[in-house]
Amino acid sequence: MNNKKISLNKNKYFSYCINGFAEGCKYCVKGEKLVLFINGKCKTNCWYCSLSNERKKQEQSFANEREIKDIKDLFEEVKQSKSTSAGITGGDPLLSIKKTMKYCKFLKEKFGKNFHIHIYLSTKFVNKKNLKKLSKYIDEVRFHPLFLINKNETNKDLEKIRLGKEIFGVENNGIELPMIPNQKEEILSFIKKCKNDVSFVNLNEFELSETNFNFVTKNYKLNQGGYVISDSINAGIWILKNIIKEKINLKVHLCTAELKNKTQFVNRLKRYNVLPYGKKTKEGTVIYLSVYPEKDKKIKKLKKEIHSGFIDYKKNRILIDNKTALKLLKIKKYKIIRTEEFPTYDRLEVEKEEIK
Repeated sequence: MNNKKISLNKNKYFSYCINGFAEGCKYCVKGEKLVLFINGKCKTNCWYCSLSNERKKQEQSFANEREIKDIKDLFEEVKQSKSTSAGITGGDPLLSIKKTMKYCKFLKEKFGKNFHIHIYLSTKFVNKKNLKKLSKYIDEVRFHPLFLINKNETNKDLEKIRLGKEIFGVENNGIELPMIPNQKEEILSFIKKCKNDVSFVNLNEFELSETNFNFVTKNYKLNQGGYVISDSINAGIWILKNIIKEKINLKVHLCTAELKNKTQFVNRLKRYNVLPYGKKTKEGTVIYLSVYPEKDKKIKKLKKEIHSGFIDYKKNRILIDNKTALKLLKIKKYKIIRTEEFPTYDRLEVEKEEIK
């Protein structure tokens, strides 16, 4: 097809989109979506899987970076991240449907019916019974069809997607796929086959991960920077242009790695509560000035000595303001440490240095 007359430009979120975003994506790009990872259990074995080794096939659940050991952990993460919505993922949430239902019910009951929840489902274990169960608390379903790893699954995929339309309504029914460049014709063909049963299609820029590393590096070229697959975006743009040309009335979003890193993640970081005396950067990280106790000194004793600050028990330190830091530097009795870190539960440090 000749698409020369059709041009597409990146939007303000660094992605490409026609006919608007799916409802769940509207929350996501603003950083309002909590990522609720049910666990790493899955029986699909997609070769392009993006899960880390740490999470793949594991039982643990996570709300963003926080492990959920108790339902209170989920509550705390929603409050700390100021989330207004959640995306349910895995693994395959249908392999742990009781846990999935428990968490979704809790979110709706605790934060209200307007707390938007979408879910990612492989079509493998989808049936009418489990979709009806999920529909009590889930607002939007995103199917991951299996035709990309087995063409014989195409008709089953379409059948499961039609079930989604029947139970969730076409406006809340969609598909989500990795944008594999050498399979763009198959992806476009599948979109056409299900165009009357979904209202949106999300195509994700194809990224390198720990678990797909060996296969991908042997079979695909990487862009400069080394973690996205060359030509994935161009293949996605080709699909969007054809959808425009054929006047297919669907919301289609080509979600880039740039969107995830520069928009979604940064916006999520900016929403987090931070500890006293922390200063947020424009990238969403937080700067702290701290005093750490010597080896055998207790943190409360140190707090009394410096007559100021906030005890951060998790990192065993006293957080202080600039004025206190200047006073302590003058007496040269304490080391002042400046850290830049994420405000997320893991509080990962980006930079750490002593102030002199």
